Amino acid sequence: MTADVLSLTINGQRREVVDALPGESLLFVLRERLDLAGSKNACEEGECGSCTVRVDDELVCSCLVLAAAADGCSVTTVEGLADASEGSRLADVQQAFLDAGAVQCGFCTPGLLMAVDALLEDEDDPDDLMVREAVSGNLCRCTGYGRILEAINLAAASRRAAGEQGVTP
Repeated sequence: MTADVLSLTINGQRREVVDALPGESLLFVLRERLDLAGSKNACEEGECGSCTVRVDDELVCSCLVLAAAADGCSVTTVEGLADASEGSRLADVQQAFLDAGAVQCGFCTPGLLMAVDALLEDEDDPDDLMVREAVSGNLCRCTGYGRILEAINLAAASRRAAGEQGVTP
């Protein structure tokens, strides 16, 4: 088996992966080849959502995507949510999860953050059904979802307030 060279834009930065093997998942390449350990490896079947990333702005379970299929694409991971232009400032969804106490073991958190961020980009005032549908592909065994739903409401309110003030969240 020979290694392929992959060219990806990861969180806005062009990255080349020279040692990727043809059958490797995008999750494996992100975690093991690029040292981006935010996306978690749990079920490896696309059932839990802990490995969720965006590929060309579409949410995907990175454990199910061959890295070679993402060649030339733009990939956003949970590490890309924070505002790098402001040092280590957390993204609004990350801060909301902390404020609501929605992070316990943290295994589901990266995928939930990605799903919530995508939801709030499309809808600044989602109703309960929209929220539940947006996170339905993410399994959490620690929080019972109550605090997660509270965090989503906090993040949505934060984005609405920022929008009213003309500030990008």
